[in-house]
Amino acid sequence: MSSPRLPLLKRHWPLGVLAGLGGLALVLGMLAPLKGASHELLLAFPSTAQGQLALPSEIVLTRGVQDVLLLRNEGRAPVVFGPLKIAPGRELRLPFGEAGDHVYACPPVVGKAVRVRVVDAPGPGWGRLQWRLDRLRQWLRYLPLRAPDS
Repeated sequence: MSSPRLPLLKRHWPLGVLAGLGGLALVLGMLAPLKGASHELLLAFPSTAQGQLALPSEIVLTRGVQDVLLLRNEGRAPVVFGPLKIAPGRELRLPFGEAGDHVYACPPVVGKAVRVRVVDAPGPGWGRLQWRLDRLRQWLRYLPLRAPDS
């Protein structure tokens, strides 16, 4: 006597559920609105900086989603960012209303300049999904590494 075989659907239902969840995540990534809790992106100048800072050479802001650059000086000396001088312990909000590229001289940063690229928010579809994936990649790339507590 041979054992009865289970129908293909009953044996592989977890794969179908995973594929369905993946498809749902894809659709939500394409259609969900881009609104967030804050329109600010923080650019902090740390107090422990020795020499030049390793900050990104390009910062990308999205109009209507994250279109304010929050500059925070956590150090003990003033920081120059383009025509602005930020005193120690202070912060400054720099809003951007139009899409375009802006280059700011910033002596403590490697390369002595920071480029701020302001882009329009993508509409629903593949462009929005690509935007979300790019933001995730940027977040992971500049995620601060911390040593485990001992």
